Amino acid sequence: MANATEDMIRVTLPDGRELEMRRGATPREVAERIGPGLAKAALAAKADGQIVDLGRPLEHDVRLEIITERSPEALDLLRHSAAHILATAVREVRPEAKIGFGPPIEHGFYYDFEVAEPFTPEELEEIEARMKEVVRCNDPFERRVVTVEEARELFADDPLKLERLEEFGEDEVISVYRNGPFLDLCRGPHLPTTGYLKHFKLLSTAGAYWRGDERRQMLQRIYGTAWFTEKDLKEYLERLEEARRRDHRRLGKELGIFSVHQEAGAGLVHWHPNGGIIRHTIEEFLKRTLLEHGYDLVYTPHVASEELYEISGHLATFSENMFPPMEMEDERFRLKPMNCPNHIMIFKSETRSYRDLPIRYSELGTCYRYERSGVLHGMMRVRGFTQDDAHIFCTREQIGEEFDKLLDLVDYMMVTFGYEYHAFLSTRPEKALGDPAVYDAATEELRKVLERRGLEYQIDEGGGAFYGPKLDIMLVDALGREWQGPTLQLDFNLPERFELEYTGADNRAHRPVMIHRTLLGSMERFIGGLIEHYAGAFPVWLAPEQVRVLPITDAVRDDAATFVAEMKKAGLRARLDDRSETLGYRIRDAETHKIPYMAVIGEREAEAGTVAVRRRGAGRKQDVVSRAEFIERVRREMETRALT
Repeated sequence: MANATEDMIRVTLPDGRELEMRRGATPREVAERIGPGLAKAALAAKADGQIVDLGRPLEHDVRLEIITERSPEALDLLRHSAAHILATAVREVRPEAKIGFGPPIEHGFYYDFEVAEPFTPEELEEIEARMKEVVRCNDPFERRVVTVEEARELFADDPLKLERLEEFGEDEVISVYRNGPFLDLCRGPHLPTTGYLKHFKLLSTAGAYWRGDERRQMLQRIYGTAWFTEKDLKEYLERLEEARRRDHRRLGKELGIFSVHQEAGAGLVHWHPNGGIIRHTIEEFLKRTLLEHGYDLVYTPHVASEELYEISGHLATFSENMFPPMEMEDERFRLKPMNCPNHIMIFKSETRSYRDLPIRYSELGTCYRYERSGVLHGMMRVRGFTQDDAHIFCTREQIGEEFDKLLDLVDYMMVTFGYEYHAFLSTRPEKALGDPAVYDAATEELRKVLERRGLEYQIDEGGGAFYGPKLDIMLVDALGREWQGPTLQLDFNLPERFELEYTGADNRAHRPVMIHRTLLGSMERFIGGLIEHYAGAFPVWLAPEQVRVLPITDAVRDDAATFVAEMKKAGLRARLDDRSETLGYRIRDAETHKIPYMAVIGEREAEAGTVAVRRRGAGRKQDVVSRAEFIERVRREMETRALT
């Protein structure tokens, strides 16, 4: 007879307490042992760091944490289960639907289906209603481990699942989950029952290639969101609606900022006059700032020989993101996907001394990358973009000081444009090049810079590039969303590949370190983000039209036109609206186009040399000031780059 202790296991709780449980006990039983309140709140468990169902047997000593709604993992668990409930409902509405993947994602979930016809809005409503019925059934999510042969039999009528099965390794555990009539190939885990899903909403449908491969069939993807409380769901839907209102694609068209034309090429942005002014203003501000901070402005060609990218290694590692080669006089050229190899050529054109370093090259360089059509998105994901790019060549001893200066610039830029931000420090990956000690020493130098400045940051373990550690700056916009912002990246690889050298104080040749950095990223993505951040209502210094002058009658038109000319001479961007429409109509039009100031001129203003000023969003409120005072007010806002 086996010893009784062999049938028991030790369960260590997060607070260090230990419970003795029978072998095969479940996390649900552990929660019940701890207390009825926890048992009621339990959703799943974390066993030795792995999330498991409440019903999973525990076969050995384990560190166990019960997951509740308050746990960071809870929302993913909820949304993964919501995806299965969605698939259950789809199978009832479209029994012939083949099942793809259904993962949780940030703020929600989706599931891919192979169907003969796309889902209609009416079907989406029907599917959501069916999901509510599935929830009311309160069916348990039941896990079962099966063999490959059993799985093939279970999914014999679903080729998408059969294809996935072929990718499983020999030793891989294959599990399936059932809730009511629906069976899915899934690793789990899930909520205890379908009834735990209370607050959800289906949002949209879209096409999606199977496995993300545009050579494969097009599936239909249904997106949804799920939350633990009605309040959270309502707040998210309100944020979503606000995001739609701020969508840069809609506002970009309405405000005459940009357009993309299929006949001219997907992913290629056309800047309209208003967009051109915004971009010009930002670029001129950026160039002046960089010159003040010791940068040299350079310009490089839009194409280069393939030889350049063979040396850099981009042809071997990045070619799928490059446009195809162009052949000319037995030489192959490529549209440039990045600026760094060209800047290296400029560095190599002269003999360099340690006294010359650091050297800082900056370029607003237009690059071209092949992005799949399915990921193109307005100004945010494009095929042609102008990069705010710079490369700094320095000694290893100068790394800390240069990063300190770079973070000064980052802070100045982000504050100027009204963004909050935080940083990620990405450390050495397994396949890093060169001496690990050098890589780690550089990482520690960056860490010291961040800590000395008191800048909030998180560690991205192993997330550094193979050629060096990096700092990623995440911007937080007006809706609390995070966007990729400035990137500061150390590179020990390209200086080696291109055999870059400088003469040191010892009169010997040394290898410089290269720092890649962007402050704004691409002009397309940055301005697209600004449109959404400001909801198109740009501060005065960025607004393409700063003042719209509105004469009340034809009698004061000439006076109003003279005032417009006066403002333009003072460097302001002003326009006369002398249409025959009513004053109220023209004011509403100016508000619609988010003009910061409306300057109304009637007979009294014409006689007194004044102007009645209305501020965007201030309703009927206006103040009458002298024209010189008004011009000075706007100029002051421009010069200080005031945000309000």
